Amino acid sequence: MEAGIVGLPNVGKSTLFNALTCSRAAQSENYPFCTIEPNEGIVSVPDDRLSRITHYITPQKTIPAMLKLVDIAGIVKGASEGQGLGNKFLSHIRQVDAIVQVVRCFEDPDVTHVSGSVDPLSDIDTIETELMLADIQTLENSLAKAQRSARSGDKEAKLRVSAIEKCNEHLANDQPLRTLKLPEAEADAISSYGLMTAKPVLYVANVDENDLQGDDPLVRKVREYAESSGASVVCVCAKLEAEIAELEEPDRSEMLSDLGLTEPALNQIAREAYRTLGLQSYFTAGEKEVRAWPVPIGATAPQAAGVIHSDFERGFIRVEIYSLDDLENYKSEKEIRQAGKLRIEGKAYIMQDGDICHFLFNV
Repeated sequence: MEAGIVGLPNVGKSTLFNALTCSRAAQSENYPFCTIEPNEGIVSVPDDRLSRITHYITPQKTIPAMLKLVDIAGIVKGASEGQGLGNKFLSHIRQVDAIVQVVRCFEDPDVTHVSGSVDPLSDIDTIETELMLADIQTLENSLAKAQRSARSGDKEAKLRVSAIEKCNEHLANDQPLRTLKLPEAEADAISSYGLMTAKPVLYVANVDENDLQGDDPLVRKVREYAESSGASVVCVCAKLEAEIAELEEPDRSEMLSDLGLTEPALNQIAREAYRTLGLQSYFTAGEKEVRAWPVPIGATAPQAAGVIHSDFERGFIRVEIYSLDDLENYKSEKEIRQAGKLRIEGKAYIMQDGDICHFLFNV
């Protein structure tokens, strides 16, 4: 699972990406098309439950869940028609599972805005429009072939035609496909299209360093828009976060304290991007390692086991589970077992966020 960071040129997108991945590479120049190939990075997802577990189970190492991010070059109006190498960049968005859109919510005469003025809602509309136009092209290009196959009696093709027609009608009403609920069979029939407006979105309001809480009217507009569309917003000063990311401890902690922050805002982005991807964490805990594992919300126990290794899923027998609350109450796994709090679950069990697990398998 991976998220793509998108935005118009010069909104702070690459600065944010570099800070998230703690990259010390030179920042891009102040030009609209500065990044051609997407940069990829892996970031950890901060989770205080790891430290709470290791208070009682001391491992050789602690491993957080990881999130893959892709920095996609700035999109401009006309991208769906190839402007600014738009088709190349849009193809990168098709490959990610969620979109993190950075919108600029600060004025700076030294940083040119590609549209000539700072208007985050206009920025959001520009990108949404380009993605919708690109999705329309994808659907129109696929419809004729699907119709031919449907006429020959192909059941999956019939599902595909129905899904395409519903999507086209939805897009014709200027509605992104993430707000359209298709029957599961129809959604599966067009899943290979990589429709961009069907992907979940997280908005990142890039704010001035004097507005870290996002009180500016520009940010309020983004929050209202996101709320109306069921999305989340994280406020961050990308420039400031990049400076914080470059610091070593304890200088980093001192700077955060001076700013009145308990953690970098980047931590919030990582957690919200993780949630936007529809992921939750379960844990394995032992002397070798305490580790958080990402798993889709709604995954079964065998599917969760498969995240560790495919053999675990193939040969799944059962899973032993206890909670962090039980660990903090009984102080050790041994005491949890003796108190009868260790649960035994089978193949039908739906994983819960925060489960601490031992998988039993045989292949």
